[in-house]
Amino acid sequence: MAICAPVIGLWYWCTDQYIVQRALGAPNEKVARQGSIFAAFLKLFPVYLFIIPGLICYALAKSNKIPALTEAFNQPNGAQGAFPLLVQHLLPPGLRGIVVAGLLSALMGSLAGVFNACSTLFTVDIYEKLRPKASQHELVRMGRIATGVMVVIAMAWIPVVKGAHGLYNYLQSVQGYLAPPIFVVFFFGVFWKRLNAQGCLWAMIVGFVVGVFRLLVDTPCTLNPNFHYREGSFFWIINNINFQYFSILITIISAVVMVGVSYLTSPPDEAQIKGLTFATASAEDKARTRASWGAKEVVASLVVMVFIIGAYLYFRG
Repeated sequence: MAICAPVIGLWYWCTDQYIVQRALGAPNEKVARQGSIFAAFLKLFPVYLFIIPGLICYALAKSNKIPALTEAFNQPNGAQGAFPLLVQHLLPPGLRGIVVAGLLSALMGSLAGVFNACSTLFTVDIYEKLRPKASQHELVRMGRIATGVMVVIAMAWIPVVKGAHGLYNYLQSVQGYLAPPIFVVFFFGVFWKRLNAQGCLWAMIVGFVVGVFRLLVDTPCTLNPNFHYREGSFFWIINNINFQYFSILITIISAVVMVGVSYLTSPPDEAQIKGLTFATASAEDKARTRASWGAKEVVASLVVMVFIIGAYLYFRG
């Protein structure tokens, strides 16, 4: 957990287009930094928002104070619906509507950000490179088509998600399979100026292939709980490796590939990586970055770190 969680966290907060596009919208580096720290404070609360309603629902269901809640909770996978069960059986009609409206608004806002990020990545990083003379109208149309394709893929994947042992665990495992190569490219690339584009590309390809392979191995078991690989077989071994350990394995493989390919090929041009790594940052870049943070930002970051470390220690099991 101490290794896998930082890998997923750095991928999500520092490279995910859905998150990064908000930081890039800041007027300057100082505002972007303060916004990120404030978002880190907000991100501390979901841990308790997930746990406390579940504990309340469990206590009410076991005490049988609300028979309908107890009956629904005792159904197969009834515990997965702890929060909606509380909303349905505890809140009065008016407040229930407000809570549902708030949840739907947050969901729509999140989906809008994800679809916008997906369409931007496809049109700018892929389609525009293949058709550099494409008009703005054509790019907008292809962005809409890409969004529609993403919606269809997401809907087709619903049966797989429903068969998982909890939505949160499934999301964490998928991120653990896909995040490591991106983490390696970003983290190593910032601190190690010798790494080049070829090393990054092959690290992404190899890491992505290994992650998708594990995802494909897990999918039949997720779709059909009665499906099992033959005990002792290669697929059985892969399927039974904890996703956090497998995430560490993908991270190591991606790092080895990135460093190996980079040193087997020519080093990058100094002019191209100027200002992109710590070693190539100019005095002006360092001064501008130093001016973007002060004592308040340091104290706020330390407070967030204390809460995170405290949660790790308390829930270490």
